[in-house]
Amino acid sequence: MPKASAPTPEQKRANRTAELREQLNAHSYRYHVLDDPIISDAEYDILMHELRALETAHPDLITLDSPTQRVGGAIAEGFAKVRHPRPILSLSNAFGADDVRAWRERIGKYAEQTLGPDFDSTQLDDYVVEPKIDGLTVVLRYENGLFIQGATRGNGSEGEDITPNLRTIKALPLSLRPTPHDSPATLFVRGEAYMTLAAFKKMNAALMAEGEKMFANPRNFAAGSLRQLDSTLTAQRPLNIFCYATLSSLSLAESTDVPRTQSETLAWLRQIGFPVSDISRRFNNLDEVIAYCQTYAARRDDLPFEIDGMVIKLNDLVLAERLGYVGKDPRGALAFKFPAREATTVLNDVKIRIGRTGNIVPNAVLEPVSVGGITISNATLHNFDDIARKDIRIGDRVMVKRAGDVIPYVAGPIVSARTGAERVIVPPTHCPFCETPITRREGEVALYCLNDDCPGKLDRAIAHYAGRGSMDIDGLGDKIVVQLIDAELIEDVADLYALTKEQLIELDKFGDKKAEKLLAAIEASKRQSLERLIVGLGIRHIGEVSSRALAQFYGSLDALLQAKAEELQEIEGVGPIIAQSVAEWIGRDSNRALIAKLQHYGVNPIQEVRRNPAPVVGPFAGKTFVITGTLSQERDAVAAWVTERGGKVTDSVSKKTSYVVVGEAPGASKISKAQQLNIQTLNEEELRNLEI
Repeated sequence: MPKASAPTPEQKRANRTAELREQLNAHSYRYHVLDDPIISDAEYDILMHELRALETAHPDLITLDSPTQRVGGAIAEGFAKVRHPRPILSLSNAFGADDVRAWRERIGKYAEQTLGPDFDSTQLDDYVVEPKIDGLTVVLRYENGLFIQGATRGNGSEGEDITPNLRTIKALPLSLRPTPHDSPATLFVRGEAYMTLAAFKKMNAALMAEGEKMFANPRNFAAGSLRQLDSTLTAQRPLNIFCYATLSSLSLAESTDVPRTQSETLAWLRQIGFPVSDISRRFNNLDEVIAYCQTYAARRDDLPFEIDGMVIKLNDLVLAERLGYVGKDPRGALAFKFPAREATTVLNDVKIRIGRTGNIVPNAVLEPVSVGGITISNATLHNFDDIARKDIRIGDRVMVKRAGDVIPYVAGPIVSARTGAERVIVPPTHCPFCETPITRREGEVALYCLNDDCPGKLDRAIAHYAGRGSMDIDGLGDKIVVQLIDAELIEDVADLYALTKEQLIELDKFGDKKAEKLLAAIEASKRQSLERLIVGLGIRHIGEVSSRALAQFYGSLDALLQAKAEELQEIEGVGPIIAQSVAEWIGRDSNRALIAKLQHYGVNPIQEVRRNPAPVVGPFAGKTFVITGTLSQERDAVAAWVTERGGKVTDSVSKKTSYVVVGEAPGASKISKAQQLNIQTLNEEELRNLEI
C-alpha cells in the first residue's frame, strides 16, 4: 500500500483555515444564541486574529461562511424577531499602543487615497474614548419620543424583541426629555445593558443561599436576565444601561436632525434622558488617547462595573461613515482591549495541601493558561463544600479568574463542554500526609487534620512564621523552606535560629553571601514585636487584630502561657471562638515546648501592658464586622483596615454584628445566619465605600 504523502503548505493553510472557521462559528453560536460560552472573549479574539491573518495573506481561502465576512449569531427561540435599521457591527481590536498607531496609519492612508485632494488629514486627529462595557448590546426604538421597542443585537441584522424586559430597567427613559430642538420622529439608540459588580455579588450570594445556580460573571447575569420570557423575573434583577450611539445615517445628503460628532452625540443623548458614561473623553492627540486607555487598564477595579477595554472613535461621524468598513469592522473606530482576567482551561487534578492551622485546602492542577498576562497552572478551589455546590469535576473545562488581579481561583465548570469522562471530586477521609482521620468542626466548611506534627503542614507553618505579616524574615521564601526541610535542618520554627553558615552553603544555590544574608535576617527577626510573634505562631483564628489585643493585654510569652479561656474572652477584640482556640493551643505540651525553645534562642519579646485601651475613634467606631470568603487581599489585611478605622472584626455572626463582608466562596452558614438576623451584607467595594 503506497505511503500517504505529507500535506503541502497550501493544504495545511486550507485545513487550518477550515478548522478555525468551524471553531469560531461554533463559539459564536454558544455566545450569541445560548449565552453559554465555553471559552473566554480573549481566547475567541486570538482565534479570530489568526483566521483574519490567514485570509488577509491568502484571499483565496476566504469563504462566504467565514466569521470574518459576517456578524455571527442566530436567533434564539421564544422571542419575536426584530429587523435592525442598520447593521449592528462589532469593532476590530487593538491590544496595545502599537496596534492603535497602526490603525491610525491605515485609516490615514485610506483617507488620502479615497477622499480626494481636498481631504484635510487633521480631521482624523479628533477622537472620543469611551469605556467598553462588558454587558449585552441592545437597540432601542423611540417613536415621537416614546420607547416602543427594544431588541438584542442578535446576528447584527436581526435581534430578539425584549421590550418588556428592557422596560424594567429604571435607568432607561420611557419617554424622552424635551429639548430646544425636536428629536427625530423615529429614533434608534444603541446601548449596553449591564449589572454593577455590587449588584452581581449580592444577587449571587442570594442565589447561593437558596441553593440555586450562580452566574460566572456580571455579563452572563445581565444577558440571562434580559432573555427571560417572564419579564417579572427580569424586574427582580438590578440591571442598568449606558447609551452611546444613534443608528441614523449621516450621509451628507440627509437632514441634520441628529448630531454629527460623537462628542455632541453623547451630550445630546444625556440631554434627552439617556444614561451616558461619565468617563468618556475627547482628545486631539493620539498619544493622549493611548495614555487614557492605559490609565483605565490600571484603574478598571475602581469602576463599579466591568469593562474589558476602551473604545476609540473618530469624533467626526460623517467622516467615519465615509471611511466605510473592512469586512464587518468600521474603519472609524477601534476597541483597545485590556488583558483578560479570566480564561477557560482544563482541570487535570486536585492536590491537597495543609494550611498552617491544619485546614485541608484543595488546589486545582490546571492546563497552563494565561490570565491577565500571568501563566496559571494552579488555583484555589476554596473548600470541598464550594466544589460540591458548583459541581466542579476533574476533567472539566473550567473558568479561571484572578481575584483582584492577584489570587487565581476556579470560578466554576463549563457544564455544557462535558464529555462524560469527568470524575466527581470526593473529599478525603484521612490526611494524605499522615493518615490522621479528617475532622470537620461544627459550623465550619473547612476540613482539618488535627495532627500537630503532620509533615504536610510544616512548610506552610514555617513560611507563615517568616512572612511579612509575621516575623518578616527576608529571603526565606517557600522554596528555601522546602530545601531546609528536605535537608532535615529544621523540624519547627525555632530550628531556624540554630542554622549555621556551614549548613546553608551545602544547599543548592547557596553561597557565602546568600547564607550570610539569610542568617542576618533570621537574627533580626528576634527584635520583632510580641504581636508579630503571636501571629507567626500560627494559632488558629489569630490574625493581626487579635494578636495585637493579646500582646497589649499580656505583654510577654510567659504571661500568655498562663492565660485561661474565661479571662481571654474578657479582652476587647477576642471573642469566644478565638479565646477557645488560644486556650487549646497553649494547653498543648508540644506548643509550650516550642515557646521554651524560642526563648532559649533569644526570641522572647516584651512590651508594655495596656489593659485600658484608648477610646475607639474612626468612621467604623461601634460597628462589628464578620468577613467570609476570598477577597482581593488576605483576610487579616482587610480586618486590619477595618480596625484602623475603629471597627471590630469577629469570627461569628450574631445579633451584635453590623455587617457581613462577603468575598468569593463565602461560608454558607454565615450568609444564612446574616439573612436570618436581617444583617446587611457587603462586597469588598461596598466595604471600602462605607468610609466615604
